Amino acid sequence: MRPPLKPKVLGDVSFPKRDGTQWSAFSALPGKIDLGTKPRTIRIPLTKIGKWTIPAFAAAFLAFGSASAPTTFLTRAAGDNASSTAAAGSATSTDPTAERTALEAQLQQLQGQIDQYQSQITSYESQGKTLSGQISVLNAKIASLNLQIQATNLTIQQLDQQIADTQSQITATQADIANKQAAIGDLMKSLYQTDQTSLIEIFLEHPRLSDFWNETQDITLLQDNLRVAVQQITDLQSQLQNQEQQFVASKSDAATAQAYAQSQAQEVSTTKSQKTQLLTATKGQESKYQALLVQTQATAAQIRSRIFQLLGGGQLTFGQAYQFAQVASNATAIDPAFILAILDRESALGQNVGQCNYKTAMSPSQQPTFLQITSALNIDPNTMMVSCPNADGVYGGAMGPAQFEPSTWELYAGAVSKVTGNNPPSPWSDADAFVATGLYLKDAMTGCRATYTRTIDLERCTAAKYYAGSRWRGYLWTYGEAVVEQAQSFDADIKTLTTANSGS
Repeated sequence: MRPPLKPKVLGDVSFPKRDGTQWSAFSALPGKIDLGTKPRTIRIPLTKIGKWTIPAFAAAFLAFGSASAPTTFLTRAAGDNASSTAAAGSATSTDPTAERTALEAQLQQLQGQIDQYQSQITSYESQGKTLSGQISVLNAKIASLNLQIQATNLTIQQLDQQIADTQSQITATQADIANKQAAIGDLMKSLYQTDQTSLIEIFLEHPRLSDFWNETQDITLLQDNLRVAVQQITDLQSQLQNQEQQFVASKSDAATAQAYAQSQAQEVSTTKSQKTQLLTATKGQESKYQALLVQTQATAAQIRSRIFQLLGGGQLTFGQAYQFAQVASNATAIDPAFILAILDRESALGQNVGQCNYKTAMSPSQQPTFLQITSALNIDPNTMMVSCPNADGVYGGAMGPAQFEPSTWELYAGAVSKVTGNNPPSPWSDADAFVATGLYLKDAMTGCRATYTRTIDLERCTAAKYYAGSRWRGYLWTYGEAVVEQAQSFDADIKTLTTANSGS
């Protein structure tokens, strides 16, 4: 069995901006005034030299201070050469951008080869169940899995690059904060000294009205600079927190990918064992294979009563789950087998799903929306468990079978209500959760159509986006492929159910 995986895109951390919009944890801060240069201490009473020094110092801040926080690795190449090399502890001067481009090219090449084997598997399976066809399917699966292992290893290399780059950004941000804290200290010292001198003393020192006006304006400018510096420190501290969260998330992703590569190797061994057992049982005879096939095929009754474990906790029979998935499919045109694969616990299980209180697990920015949702449903928020943070401390807080974050649920609530008739819809309702998943997948698949056309490629891309958001390319052959394979298995079960229903 492959390692547990949990969709992450719905849990991306965001923070409200002053204008009411959401600021992603992975976006860069706008440029601010650079307070990295240590300001000169100004003493009162002010001299004419001091009168010109402070405005000149402020002008230098405004002219040369476009020091925005470091851009995250999601919006640029793998990092500048110096920072990546320092983070990796290497003395070589490799170009991380070129390295990333090379990795992506290798992944694309592997994807083409994997697709060829997937096409072979589909072709063999469509020809009917024969012994030779099944052996060919197993051989193609083994070859495809070996290529997937290579793709996963390349993904791990990409994640290692991202981790090193993010660590470099954290180091740079910490240094920037330290520099600006020192600048604030000097600004506060200057303001303290100005506070020791009254306006009367300044006027007596500079009896000319123009000189007096200039001196008071200098003090006001110094106060404004301090306010700007404090705000920039606040912004940088938020940026640092986001970078640290991104760092631990990337480390978690890398660990998951490594575990997945190990499970793929185990699956290769299992598939080879299946091939050996099949040949041993049939001794290469088609008649024996057909007899064995009849014995092992599941009946519609068995499939219908099979327990379906929901991603967010809870369970249904497979027949009930299929009915909910069919309703969602009718509203969104997303294949019901694919919806089931996304919601299935086997292909997308997270740790400690639905076992934590929102106060301890959920991002503070999500909690007001969560309280609005529970209030509208007349539910005690303390009784509705949400997903727990992972081992690295990244926020949990996803709700119900579909594991939506509160802000994401709010985006889809209106559309869900139009389909199910529930107003307001509940993230803990199976019917509402299945429809919400279908709607979300429909939007994700629309974005994938710019890159892919084949159904299997679209579903793999859509599943990867569901799991990792903007980092989806690194998860095509881990989470994405796991969901696609699970969907293919469910599709076979659904065909059995459909055939049984049509014959009854």
